[in-house]
Amino acid sequence: MVFIVLVIFWASVFSLLLSKLKKGKGAEWAKLFRIVTIIFSFSIFTYWFIKKSTIGIVENSVALQVINKLPQPLDFYVLTLNDAEAGKVIETKHLGKIRPEYYRIEYLKMDKSDEYWVVGYLGKKNLVYFSQNSVPNKNIDQIIEVQNYIIQSSKLSDLAKKQIDTYNHENVKLGIWITLDFLLLFLNIMLLLRKRK
Repeated sequence: MVFIVLVIFWASVFSLLLSKLKKGKGAEWAKLFRIVTIIFSFSIFTYWFIKKSTIGIVENSVALQVINKLPQPLDFYVLTLNDAEAGKVIETKHLGKIRPEYYRIEYLKMDKSDEYWVVGYLGKKNLVYFSQNSVPNKNIDQIIEVQNYIIQSSKLSDLAKKQIDTYNHENVKLGIWITLDFLLLFLNIMLLLRKRK
């Protein structure tokens, strides 16, 4: 997604520069390029937002239900560990903040994995819950009840914390680029719709 966002950014910048062409055959091609850029950008962002908004039910996935039994809301992440053949790549998903006596469901793609970690934060930086969980049977959904503040492994929780920091940092960078894209799209639309004097 980062590559597409950058392509949209540079295409939008180029479209703004092309808005200076007012006359001649080059102006017609410039206008066509600007229209194509706007339509392409809106199509990509519409698809992306719909995909992000829908429930992520994946075929042959394991449903994970995390229930918060603690008296305070916690911010939960799930990290899926892939097998050694995939280079032990960790996939991170943000479950969100779960209030006491509430739950969240996430669908994990476990075809190359048999282990996941659940990480809970109290506030932004205070890691208070870490559990390492295996999936012996991928046909049975998982239920995790968080009943106490526990960190099963300080070494693995430090690794998880670094992974989550990287994940959040990448999301912030992506958010900045998307905001810039929307700003440039807005400017391009306004210049395209502006009546020539």
